Amino acid sequence: MARIAIIVGHARHNTFCEALGRAYRCGAMAGGHEAALFVTSAMAFDPVLHEGFERVQPLEKDLKAARDAMLAADHLVIIFPLWLGTLPAILKGFLERVVQEELVGAGTPQKFLKVLKGKSCRVIVTMGMRGFVERWWFGARGVKMLTRNILDFVGTSPIHTTVYRNVDGVTAQRRRLWIEEVENLGRRAV
Repeated sequence: MARIAIIVGHARHNTFCEALGRAYRCGAMAGGHEAALFVTSAMAFDPVLHEGFERVQPLEKDLKAARDAMLAADHLVIIFPLWLGTLPAILKGFLERVVQEELVGAGTPQKFLKVLKGKSCRVIVTMGMRGFVERWWFGARGVKMLTRNILDFVGTSPIHTTVYRNVDGVTAQRRRLWIEEVENLGRRAV
């Protein structure tokens, strides 16, 4: 049995990303895993680091619950839409806030800890564009930025990625198949 923290990084409510998050959680629970779902659009927190990484900004109740679940988890799932070639600002703010405590004073090697070391991660990305446009124009930088510059940096490994392209252009049947696929990923906790 794995402990799983699922983060849906979207600014809007009731999105396809949120449906994927619920499906992963449903599959995980059916597979005997413990799963907590956090949807940034439903959370009350300030995504802005007002002091940068100079001083710790106290966590709001919702962020504290998410951080505690992430630290206790064996496996993380991060679901988001690709916006302007990268992740939404609310998700980046969420991630900066939950790992800020470890990054304050990171200039001294003795203080910096890989806060998510030993945790695996599944990144699920949705996008409205077709895959060749994302790869050709954006160079798949949005996903790389999250996986390499954030998740790998804080110790997460291994990191697996699932990308659903042309979400607005596919049929309802195709979306249902994707939701079933994500539910099966949750059942296996991968």
